[in-house]
Amino acid sequence: MDDDLLPPSLRARLRELRIGSRRISPLRGGGVHRSRDRGAGLEFSQYRGYEPGDEPRRIDWKLYARSDRFFVREAERDSPLTAWVLLDASASMAQADESRPQWTRLDAGKALAAAIAEVVVRQGDHIGLAVLRDGAMRLAPAAPGARQRDRVLLELHGVEARGVFPAGERLMPLWARIGADELVVFIGDCFDEACIALAERLAGARREVVVIQLLTVAERDFPFDDGRMFRDPETGDTLPGDGRALREGFLARFGDAQRALHARLDAAGIRHAVHVLDEPLERPLRQLFANDAEAAGA
Repeated sequence: MDDDLLPPSLRARLRELRIGSRRISPLRGGGVHRSRDRGAGLEFSQYRGYEPGDEPRRIDWKLYARSDRFFVREAERDSPLTAWVLLDASASMAQADESRPQWTRLDAGKALAAAIAEVVVRQGDHIGLAVLRDGAMRLAPAAPGARQRDRVLLELHGVEARGVFPAGERLMPLWARIGADELVVFIGDCFDEACIALAERLAGARREVVVIQLLTVAERDFPFDDGRMFRDPETGDTLPGDGRALREGFLARFGDAQRALHARLDAAGIRHAVHVLDEPLERPLRQLFANDAEAAGA
């Protein structure tokens, strides 16, 4: 695991977290239908030969001592979950706070995506990634295992924020890849109409969608007391203004916009959480998934 994206302290805080579906799907059996997979299952089923990428903790060392061959224990469990991370990497995700200019919205988004991949792979489930930027997207198709986690991390490492959020036919590959009842975690600032429309369409097409909205401290608090130029990172437009004079009006309008967004997500049946850049990274994941171990029958 890459400590740049997921430091050991954060990984340790994720150990008890489970990411699961809150839908009872006939495709996954809702805890009734069982299948053999390569995850950490509920009941022992059979042995199979070790393959690269299997977790060493699942090797039966007593059997190895008798046979001089590596075998892992397969278990019978609910059919695996497929989770997708959709990461907004448009230009507005480069925004950071003056007090911490090296920590952008995109940095937080990449760390959250890495955390989700870590948890999902640890469960033995499938993880996929779609990076949305430059009016296009880059896909890492969903798959299980440590190699897939590393592939997701490699994709995340090369991501930079630029361009605009894709729309229309450029999003069509998502519909071919993300199946009904699969879990979609959208991570972004949620300022583009196209991204909200995408979340609504996915939810309306029987995908289980959750949204993590990333905000700067400045957007939450508007702590400016001086005159300055305010710049839109996607359009490059600038607007001069006095921070102290603008604060009350900005916070009121921003609050209204947030309430409207949350109402829209609620109406679409989309669970959502807000992460501000000065908050612990695991907070939105716990808010969204803290009860999923019970819901998934774990």
